[in-house]
Amino acid sequence: MLLSDGHHLTYCTNIHPGETWEEVFKSLLKYLPGLKIKLSPDKPFGIGLRLSDVASRELMEGTKLAGFRQWLEDNGFYVFTMNGFPYGGFHHQVVKDAVHQPDWTTCDRVAYTKRLAHILAALLPEGMEGGISTSPLSYKPWYADKQDELEQVYSTSTDHLTYLVEELLKIKEKTGKIIHIDIEPEPDGLLENSEEVIDYYENWLLPAGSEKLAEDTGISEEEAVEAILQHIRLCYDVCHFALAYERPSTTFARLKAAGIRIGKIQLSAALKVLLPESETARKALAEELAPFAESTYLHQVVQRNRNKTLTHYTDLPLALQHILQHKAREWRTHFHVPLFTDSYGKLRSTQDDIEAVLSLLQKEHITDHLEVETYTWDVLPEGMKKDLPESIQRELEWVIETINNKQDAENSRTGRSRTHAVPHR
Repeated sequence: MLLSDGHHLTYCTNIHPGETWEEVFKSLLKYLPGLKIKLSPDKPFGIGLRLSDVASRELMEGTKLAGFRQWLEDNGFYVFTMNGFPYGGFHHQVVKDAVHQPDWTTCDRVAYTKRLAHILAALLPEGMEGGISTSPLSYKPWYADKQDELEQVYSTSTDHLTYLVEELLKIKEKTGKIIHIDIEPEPDGLLENSEEVIDYYENWLLPAGSEKLAEDTGISEEEAVEAILQHIRLCYDVCHFALAYERPSTTFARLKAAGIRIGKIQLSAALKVLLPESETARKALAEELAPFAESTYLHQVVQRNRNKTLTHYTDLPLALQHILQHKAREWRTHFHVPLFTDSYGKLRSTQDDIEAVLSLLQKEHITDHLEVETYTWDVLPEGMKKDLPESIQRELEWVIETINNKQDAENSRTGRSRTHAVPHR
């Protein structure tokens, strides 16, 4: 939904199980009409669409895509962003590091993302840009102590992304629509923080990509650089960057200085806990954390030590074996918890990072696209599970209320007139 401050806000439909197009559409029919009535009854309601490879193939068959576009128009919905990170199954099975397969070294990842781009171009309203979030190239632990292979991953991924930019330029020429691919750094991804993102752009994507793009298309290298920066952007997942212990203002400034654009902000919160000195207290915290060590998704833990260094654990069960380490001062865990509270018993969340991001959005233009991405409702500990439509509504309303509060604070500081970020009605 378009907020009065100019941002499009939605939630990512990856929270609904469904790997076929039929299953995806059934979920949309089940959840979206009720949410629209409550949140945006008189104006279009935006969708953050997640399609698996299978669903994307099926949607391209026959008249299904045209039929879906007509359904969107008839019912007051629009698609402006897509989640192209998980390629295959994402619910009711062990996902873990398979979420990165196939990675950007493969033709399968290229073909899938290209297909999503054409789907989004067909669905995207006129006058809007569209974004597709994607994996951070690959998964770092696969290449531990394999530097030669790692170099090849960067090189091949760059070739594939450059090829995709060529395709996106063709889409832009044919339709007038700008589609960007938004790389999503995450813990243990090949790109997981701003330093690694900037290093990849400056040492791989821009120099090698612009040379190849210029050679293949006949445009100048300067034009090729601009094309890459326009079509390959960053998906800033607040949870993921909180695990990197990066302040949003610092990250945004670094990316801006490097010319890297943010295509989408995913609003999500991680678990965090300050570790007390007492072993008894730490053991009690381990008991609180144990229910979050579930078997479907990776729940990486990044530990901040006394000397400010970071220690990475690939999953929560492994980290729990080391919770008594004297050097450890804080844990942040990759478990997307609800946005609307920052306390879970003895555990806290990184909700304050979301508030910081929403505050920065009132001061400068960073992106138009905001997407709530709490996909863990099925695997939350029993006491935290709530009615799903009510939970989605509550998260979106919390974001709108928080934006309103940040607007009021900024207006008070600058003397501007007050405009609330409620959906247009």
